[in-house]
Amino acid sequence: MAAPGPATVQPNFSVKIPRPNAPPEGEWNIGADHRLETEGRIYHLRGHASIEGAELLLTADEIDYDEDTGNAQARGNVTFHQYVKDEEIHADRVEYNTHDETGKFYNVRGWSRTHVVARPGVLTSNNPLYFAGEWAERLQDKYILHNGTVTNCKLPNPWWTLRGPIFDIIPDERAIARRSVFRLKWLPLFYTPYFYKSLEKLPRKSGFLTPLIGHSSLRGYTYGVGYYWAINRSYDVTYRFQDFTLGALAHHIDLRGKPTAGSDFDVIFYGVQDHTPLKASGYSIYGAGKADLGDGFTARGAIDYLSSLTFRQAFTQSFNEAIFSASSSVGFITKHWSTFSFDTAFSRLENFQSTLPGDTIVIRKLPEVDFSSRDHQISESIIPIWVSFDSSAALLNRSQLLFQTRQFVDRVDLTPHVMTAFDWKGFHLVPSFSFEETHYGEQQQNQTIIGRGLNRSSREFDVELIAPSLERTFDRKTWLGDKLKHVIEPRVSYHYVTGVQDFNEVIRFDGADLISNTNQLEISLTNRIYAKRGTDVFEVFSWELKQERYFDPTFGGAVIPGQRNVILSSAELTPYAFLSGPRNYSPIVSAFRASPKPGYNLEWRTDYDPLVHKIVDSGVTADFRRGNFFVSAGHNLVACRPLTPADDGQCQLLNPNSIRLLSPKANQLRGRIGWGDPNHRGWNAGFDTVYDYRLGIMQFGTAQVTYNTDCCGISVQLRRFNFGVRDETQFLVSFSVANMGSFGTLRKQERLF
Repeated sequence: MAAPGPATVQPNFSVKIPRPNAPPEGEWNIGADHRLETEGRIYHLRGHASIEGAELLLTADEIDYDEDTGNAQARGNVTFHQYVKDEEIHADRVEYNTHDETGKFYNVRGWSRTHVVARPGVLTSNNPLYFAGEWAERLQDKYILHNGTVTNCKLPNPWWTLRGPIFDIIPDERAIARRSVFRLKWLPLFYTPYFYKSLEKLPRKSGFLTPLIGHSSLRGYTYGVGYYWAINRSYDVTYRFQDFTLGALAHHIDLRGKPTAGSDFDVIFYGVQDHTPLKASGYSIYGAGKADLGDGFTARGAIDYLSSLTFRQAFTQSFNEAIFSASSSVGFITKHWSTFSFDTAFSRLENFQSTLPGDTIVIRKLPEVDFSSRDHQISESIIPIWVSFDSSAALLNRSQLLFQTRQFVDRVDLTPHVMTAFDWKGFHLVPSFSFEETHYGEQQQNQTIIGRGLNRSSREFDVELIAPSLERTFDRKTWLGDKLKHVIEPRVSYHYVTGVQDFNEVIRFDGADLISNTNQLEISLTNRIYAKRGTDVFEVFSWELKQERYFDPTFGGAVIPGQRNVILSSAELTPYAFLSGPRNYSPIVSAFRASPKPGYNLEWRTDYDPLVHKIVDSGVTADFRRGNFFVSAGHNLVACRPLTPADDGQCQLLNPNSIRLLSPKANQLRGRIGWGDPNHRGWNAGFDTVYDYRLGIMQFGTAQVTYNTDCCGISVQLRRFNFGVRDETQFLVSFSVANMGSFGTLRKQERLF
């Protein structure tokens, strides 16, 4: 039978017990209401007896102490306090040696402080580690607890306990339980022959991870195990294995390292052997790392490799990841000094066009070297003059169905730039001029690669007119703040590019290949409202409107009627494509942002096309949080726009796949509502959903309920997927122990809180 819990109250670790009269190291203060000394240095202490050293205090009703041998026998209401590590033990009887710091405690109850490491998704608590047992022995810094119980829940009615015949505890280092049973209240949950818990501030210890158990309507029950291997102080690896009963095996490997003080990396491999009828076997590799190379050089890198889009859609637990059809890997070495920058980059971009094997676009840079300088003033005598330049040399490759460049296509580019500025009564005129020379090792003609070089020359002239801002201050207190200021910022810019005669012969590798001739004027107007609250100033509202006028509707012949055209001018204005043929005006781009009070946020970006007299693209998000309550909503709309006017009526169909569209049609609603946070005690509940209004289906939905106590938490989540190749319902559960971790199928990165 387990011993009763400690008779101590919740200790307050924020307050250190003052010890102004503590004896120096090696000396002991001996005291009692009645002190009897017999046989030389043997003390018989009765009534509030105490022995106090530099690091510990032993008190009891009776203590017999031999100062020569250090042996002490304490009886009745014994309290043992170790001040350095904040340990407190209560017992009926204690045999202790002050010289070698060993002893035995009978009918023991006590606590030891545990380190709290706050991490996202990990339940934390300030509770110490409580323990109780029939008897315990202390071997210097080590405790062996026999027939005992440990918990970090408040007593006397803990939510969970771990009970076993032997506990091996080293405060601030680790705790080991052998042949123990984990209980939730009175209910035994599982038996473990060996359980290890690190008590270090930064724990690193090899061992098995808590098991995973769950259910999926698509793959049946899920069972998982894992192992963490602390290779040494600089490297570790975590391996997790999952078995889906309907025919799939999953492997997750996470390798981390810190080779030097200025470098680290983290590489994650996830692969699945799928034997279900779907046959969605595949794998993904993600990694990130950085290093300080010295002499101002730094290296950064990120790996994101995906074997197939079908695998991602079938096995990812994140909706945002499932709908992302690209993977990008990049590594670069860079150095900045004075106004100059030097970069060497290696990259690979893969864009999946569909779930069909091989239907991808792969673009590689092996490598690209950039040398550039930001604006540097060289004259200020008559007029100020700033110069800058960009230069690059790259070996490129692009491959896709029916389109393949050679393995290494050379591209060399040089762009010098000159700028000046004029000021007059608050008006700022900023003209600039640049020319760009680019050489390509290959070119294309009618979607066919021609093994012949191409030289592209362009001349660019820009002028920007910045008018004085119109301002008005409202010196009146409102719900927004003590004062308000309204600012209107008008701006006009003119952009002219000429010399690009071969736009459609350039192979597209990145944005540098989208330069076309243009003759355009951009007008923008921005309204801002600032609020002053005390001494702080906040932007509470902003609304920007801008539109471009094209004096060359075909952009030098780059825009071809009846097809989707993407050029640099349109890509820099809005992320939504709008060029299906020549046009004189761009859509009117609107960006509205509001944050009137902390916890209130609204953003709405929309494009209104005057050619069709309607909003063609819109994205709006709204967020609100007060205390533990939060709610957010979003809507994304992309209008159906055919490439030819004759197909306009087909856009009314649910799936207008028979016509060519300027961009895929979309109409999605997102919402999230909930109460709580990861450490909120009591009930927490939330719901998250993505609904496709066009298809009339909920593509993703998550409902989660969590109950957190002072030391543990139980989470239950119901999840629904319905997109692509996936139609699945999952039931996930997790049990969390504060400051320790959790077990179950609901991982911390998948929780709503």
